[in-house]
Amino acid sequence: MKTYNKTNFFKHTFCEFNQIDDFEFPKNTNYKSKSESMYFYTHEGIYRKSNHWGRVANCRWKLIANDNYKNQQIVIGFAKWSNFYSINSSEKNFFIDVDFKKKSVKLQPKKENTTNYLFSFSEAQKRIKQITHLFKDDKWAKYFDDDIEIIRKNIISEFINSDKTLQEIKLSHK
Repeated sequence: MKTYNKTNFFKHTFCEFNQIDDFEFPKNTNYKSKSESMYFYTHEGIYRKSNHWGRVANCRWKLIANDNYKNQQIVIGFAKWSNFYSINSSEKNFFIDVDFKKKSVKLQPKKENTTNYLFSFSEAQKRIKQITHLFKDDKWAKYFDDDIEIIRKNIISEFINSDKTLQEIKLSHK
């Protein structure tokens, strides 16, 4: 697995930053981008002060924000170097987390000792798009005899825990 640091963290990576409220950003920042984001490097990780998160240049950086966070608000986030993952690689660093009650799906970086089925970033993104469609549209389910919620849960569960295509799984459930 690749090791990230101040020289390569900004090259095609996925990371979740945690909002930090008690950090005073130093005047002598390590780097300031054209979009006014500021970066301060430490041995453990990086502090980022910015008003934009999500898609950042060629990266996908999420902010795990406090309840009072508003979009476009300037926030300081911190991430450890070990929390950066390549999104250009075929390495399987991600799993798909589904909340069936809320009908939501999200990408998660692998955790230590995880038993989740892992995907590359691009494969996980494709599957998330398909799962979102399964939650929003019910037309696909009219060909099944079971209750839609049961079918949906069974199909999605198998989809996030295997390398089978959605079509293969649907056909096996008919």
